[in-house]
Amino acid sequence: MGIFKIDVDQMCWIGDSQDDPTDLCLHGHVTVQIGQNHLEAIGTVSATALYLLKTLSQDKYMSEFDIQMVPCCGHSLFADQTLTNVTISGCPYGLDWTTLHHGTMIHLLMPDTTETIVPFADYRDEVFRFADKVERFYLACAPKILPQNEWDRNGYIAFWNEWHRRRKITC
Repeated sequence: MGIFKIDVDQMCWIGDSQDDPTDLCLHGHVTVQIGQNHLEAIGTVSATALYLLKTLSQDKYMSEFDIQMVPCCGHSLFADQTLTNVTISGCPYGLDWTTLHHGTMIHLLMPDTTETIVPFADYRDEVFRFADKVERFYLACAPKILPQNEWDRNGYIAFWNEWHRRRKITC
């Protein structure tokens, strides 16, 4: 079977701060191994974790018009009307790959067209490990001061609502 590993270190808020109650997006140094491919980038790891959680129940395709799996930045959080799902927009830079479900296997396709196949259970465990590490960093910091702007506040609330709902997946 193929290999999928993802980790983060050097987590920080804007300006390399170890705590900032007004910054909603966590950044860090991400390393990824997909098969024989080794990737690394500084990215918005809060967005990475959520989009990895999304891939537990849905396919994600590389696209120049969608956020990357490890986006450089996440400019805006767009909440749906029920505050249960969020879409994150960013810049065109970051690391990306396609994640497809085929039965009990996950197919990971790289930009160079190489493919790695991993069992869903192994993939899920790695996604949970990454997401939990990111959430622990949030929890170790001062509580966030929610934006007064309703649009931004709703985006952040929807972000965590979707995160916690998707984190409960056990299949």
